[in-house]
Amino acid sequence: MPQVMEFKLPDLGEGLTEAEIVRWLVAVGDVVAIDQPVVEVETAKAMVEVPCPYGGVVTARFGEEGQELPVGAPLITVAVGAAAGAETEPDAAPSGAGTSRFSASESSGSESSGSGNVLVGYGTDHSRQARRRRVRPATAEAAAPAPVRSPAPAAAAPVAVPVGVSTGPVAVISPIVRKLARDHGVDLRALRGSGREGLILRADVEAALRAPAAAVTGAAGAAGAAGAAGAAGAAPAAVRAVQGERVPLKGLRGVVAEKLSRSRREIPDATCWVDADATELMASRTAMNAAGGPKVSVLALLARICTAALAKYPELNSTVDLPAGEIVRLPAVHLGFAAQTERGLMVPVVRDAQGRSAEALSAEFARLTELARAGKLAPSDLTGGTFTLNNYGVFGVDGSTPIINHPEAAMLGVGRIIPKPWVHGGELAVRQVVQLSLTFDHRVCDGGTAGGFLRYVADCVESPAVLLRSL
Repeated sequence: MPQVMEFKLPDLGEGLTEAEIVRWLVAVGDVVAIDQPVVEVETAKAMVEVPCPYGGVVTARFGEEGQELPVGAPLITVAVGAAAGAETEPDAAPSGAGTSRFSASESSGSESSGSGNVLVGYGTDHSRQARRRRVRPATAEAAAPAPVRSPAPAAAAPVAVPVGVSTGPVAVISPIVRKLARDHGVDLRALRGSGREGLILRADVEAALRAPAAAVTGAAGAAGAAGAAGAAGAAPAAVRAVQGERVPLKGLRGVVAEKLSRSRREIPDATCWVDADATELMASRTAMNAAGGPKVSVLALLARICTAALAKYPELNSTVDLPAGEIVRLPAVHLGFAAQTERGLMVPVVRDAQGRSAEALSAEFARLTELARAGKLAPSDLTGGTFTLNNYGVFGVDGSTPIINHPEAAMLGVGRIIPKPWVHGGELAVRQVVQLSLTFDHRVCDGGTAGGFLRYVADCVESPAVLLRSL
């Protein structure tokens, strides 16, 4: 007799607590193999495919595409040991409904029933001993819609239910949806869910906040009007007063907003900048690429200059440990660089950049940029940076005062390289000029150190031969 195993959204690492379902890769009734990807999710840091540690027949899916689920929420149930079509009734178990002939088990009965893999490339977790759980025939309660699986919401002040509004179970799976409704005083019983089987999604709550009257499901006539008034009255005054398009501050945009806000709150930053004649640097790059072999990018040359400058001024490759009251100077340079993608601005990290040549740096930049634009960066590719190189010149601008990528201590900004009048050899000439800006944490060093770092970078840009002294 097959056992129905419940697979929950695993801990994706890097402090992530939730993920948004982008695309289901399996349907109810499909046969899946152990470690086969079953859903594509988008976290605040990357797009990843989640493999299922069980093999068998999919009996239920939980969550709709576009819905956010917290770590630990059910994803799918799988009848382990069942053949396709055997011992299952896929037509009776629509996506998200959770209908099954057997109750879901939270963990495998033995190591052989599942791989334990939680994410492609992350390996099997043997840190926790597997527990055997007894499988019982499904009862009416076990076969009820998915909302009965959700933990009960925290105690809150009672909300009056409008006339004609259902007082039965609320069709909500996600605790995030419950919390959003609770925080804004929205009565979930007054909403009609847009998900399968009337499931209430986060979008339904957000729609109620934008236009409460349109989301109420009260009876027609006076009862319906009373329901609309009840929902409208529950929405905060500030929400009702502000008109315009509302874009949820979540996912990558939400993480960026939080990180930049934290940087501004915690880091007393300062910025210095200088114009540099990049004519010799561009000529050197042309000569390198003409010699054959893999092409070297301008970004790679600037990165090589940065690593040499950080070796001379290690104060800028550091972080501040506030609880300990210490500045931690870091031994390796993990160089972040800004990459614009369809998902927004991302900062992949090149590990141990101080030990890479300009050619190796160029190849790694190209590899990570391609992964970023394809949405295939792993969370580990976007964390752990110690210094950031921001080439905003690709946007056609000359200068900027960037916000430091917390918890780093500095960021070098590079503007566009364009022909400008420049005094060269005592005479006015047209040269390739670039503006360099350094934003730094004033706690880790004074202006003299920051100025010395920036001047060294500018000197290497103007005369690449200076860099040879540190190679």
